[in-house]
Amino acid sequence: MTEDIKWKKIQREIPANNGGEKATNDPVERPAHYNHSGIECITYLEDNLGAGFSYYLEGNVKKYLHRWRFKGGSAEKKVEDLRKAAWYLDRLISSEKTD
Repeated sequence: MTEDIKWKKIQREIPANNGGEKATNDPVERPAHYNHSGIECITYLEDNLGAGFSYYLEGNVKKYLHRWRFKGGSAEKKVEDLRKAAWYLDRLISSEKTD
């Protein structure tokens, strides 16, 4: 099993901090507000940004790592930002693979 597949499996198994049940509208994996008109926002951006897409992903990793400590509210919201950073980093790693 490749590292990427292992990571995807781990991500799916981590509950969205809701008593052990998987969320139907996961704000990290499947945010409803990013899925309109039959295309996911991330796919649209990848198609439109071309080579600049990796910079977009890197910027989002940095954004979520920068702000997670200062996120108001519950620890759950802080962890959500860390999960978002991990999601963008995983996407960046996947986009840079050549195999």
